[in-house]
Amino acid sequence: MFLGTHEPRLDEKGRLILPAKFRDELAGGLVVTKGQERCLYVFAAAEFATITESLRQAPVTSKSSRDYMRVMFAGAHDEIPDRQGRISIPQGLRTYAGMSKECVVIGANTRVEIWDSKSWNEYLTDREKGFAEVSEEVFPGLF
Repeated sequence: MFLGTHEPRLDEKGRLILPAKFRDELAGGLVVTKGQERCLYVFAAAEFATITESLRQAPVTSKSSRDYMRVMFAGAHDEIPDRQGRISIPQGLRTYAGMSKECVVIGANTRVEIWDSKSWNEYLTDREKGFAEVSEEVFPGLF
């Protein structure tokens, strides 16, 4: 499980140092792809394989399934972090996420998300009120 908020920087070569607490789980390989809300999703290779298997069950006749898979897989980049825990973020993914040097890396349970710092702060400001007001209907019986 990935938890927490971290603020690494992109270097001039488009590399990002993964937070130390995430490195063990991602050391064997990972996949970076387009996420929703213009962030990037990072999955451990094993988790991405599980997701891929689930998506194989989607009917090829479903246009929304085809559309989602095309965007997700076409933007995917697999990698093994280097000794310093760095990964390269391809230019196309950096452009998609509007990334500058200032980034935010968050733990989001089974995945890591990489956000441009400004985009993350805007998203969080916009969503925190709704988070505080979540009612039982959203997550019945959880709290």
